[in-house]
Amino acid sequence: MQLNAGCELHFNAKETTPLILMLRPRSGDGQWIIKEEYHITPVVNVTEFTDMYGNLCQRVIAPEGPFSINFSATVQTADDIDVVLDAPYTPVENLPDEVLHYTLPSRYCQSDMQGQLAADITKDSMPGYGQVEAIRSWIHSNIKYQYGTSNASTSAVDTANSRVGVCRDYTHLGISLCRALNIPARMVVGYLYKLDPMDMHAWFEAYVDGRWYTFDATQDKPRGNRITVAYGRDAADVAFTTQFGDMELNTMSVWVNAVDEAEAEKKAPEPATVPDASGSTSQTTTAA
Repeated sequence: MQLNAGCELHFNAKETTPLILMLRPRSGDGQWIIKEEYHITPVVNVTEFTDMYGNLCQRVIAPEGPFSINFSATVQTADDIDVVLDAPYTPVENLPDEVLHYTLPSRYCQSDMQGQLAADITKDSMPGYGQVEAIRSWIHSNIKYQYGTSNASTSAVDTANSRVGVCRDYTHLGISLCRALNIPARMVVGYLYKLDPMDMHAWFEAYVDGRWYTFDATQDKPRGNRITVAYGRDAADVAFTTQFGDMELNTMSVWVNAVDEAEAEKKAPEPATVPDASGSTSQTTTAA
């Protein structure tokens, strides 16, 4: 499915403030970026870099006063996520080097403190995907989704104790419990079609049978049509905005809409004809 997604943020900077933004998704597994627009008001210089997790990050300096960001993209997304209930556990000695750090405790995911809970939840599960699905199902059934019950300091241990939170908290707990079983897990933030209420969203991926699989404890069944914006160990790595000064976010709006099929067909360009050509390639150039 093609989706139009985006967000608009309005700030007030009380002083000149450097910012790191993480709002641009990349084409990759399960998604293709068809087009995107990025508007910043007032106009400022923007530089971009790719962080250690492969996320696109933009550096700007907001002047004192009102400052707004509007980002939108049209993205081809996968209608379904892969579900392989018998996908086996990948032993630590067989993990790729770049995956190993996703087995370790991190700021919001104290996996070294949750081994017993993870063992209790997964005691009747097959090692691998089955264990992760048991964790996802347990969180969905035992943690109450409620706004205003957590904050930027809430960790996986806090959520396990309080049994309440939002998608960020569900995700941290899922990651922590997976890592407690030596299953690599990472945080994902982005957009989910027909999320209710609509907002930026967070879920997690676990590495089993030599690849990453998607898990979302806020949902009662697997759902596709996701747009990934960023990956990281936990929320500390995937903030949509990181500010280094006195700056307030006044309003934020998020949207995800399906592109009408007729509109998509109308906008699709006619295939180019290249006589006598054997082939060619071309390219055109924080969560609730």
